[in-house]
Amino acid sequence: MKPLSQTQLSNFLKRFNDFKDAELRSLKIISATQIKLSLAAQDSARGFDWISLDLLFTDVSDAALVQNSKLPLIDLNDGISIIMTNNEFAFAIGACYNINSIKNSICYVISKSIKYQESSF
Repeated sequence: MKPLSQTQLSNFLKRFNDFKDAELRSLKIISATQIKLSLAAQDSARGFDWISLDLLFTDVSDAALVQNSKLPLIDLNDGISIIMTNNEFAFAIGACYNINSIKNSICYVISKSIKYQESSF
C-alpha cells in the first residue's frame, strides 16, 4: 500500500474526480484503530477506466460507519471528501469543507494516516 501525504491529497482527489459516482464495496474494521474501505472509481490516469481501490485508515481517532449491507444504497453523486485538519486526515461521504461538515456526514473517519492500493476492477 502507498501512503497518501497531505501534498498528494489534492491531486489524488482530482485524479478520481473526488470519487463522484464511485461505488462503495466494503467497509472492514480491522482493529480499534484501523479501518479499510474498498471502492470502485474511474481513474483519469487510465483513460477513465474503472479500478478497485482500497483505503486503509490507521490510527483512527473518530469514526461513524455504515453497515456493509447499506453501502450499495449510498449515493456518491457528490463523491467523497478528504481534508487535513489538526494534522489528521478527515474522510467523509459527500462534499464536505470543514470538520463540522465531515462529522455531519453519514459515514466519516478521522485518522492520522491513509494508505491506498489500486487493483483491477
